[in-house]
Amino acid sequence: MTDEKNVVSINGEEYSREDMSDQQNYIVEQCRDLQAKRQQAQFQVDQLTGALDFFTKSLIESVSDASKEETDAAVG
Repeated sequence: MTDEKNVVSINGEEYSREDMSDQQNYIVEQCRDLQAKRQQAQFQVDQLTGALDFFTKSLIESVSDASKEETDAAVG
C-alpha cells in the first residue's frame, strides 16, 4: 500500500517524496498548506455568503413589510 503523503502526482505521473530534493519537498509542503488554507477560506466564504443572503433577504422583507404597513395605515 502506498502512503499518499510520500507520493506526489504531477501531470499524471507519480513521484516519490523520498526521491525529491529538500527544496522539492519544501515546495510540496507549501502547496499542501496553501491548498488547506484555500479550502478553509472557501468554507468561510460559503458561510459568509449564506449569512449575507439571509440578512439581505431579512432587510428586503422588513422594508416591504414597513411599506405595506404605511400603505395600509394611509388607506384605513
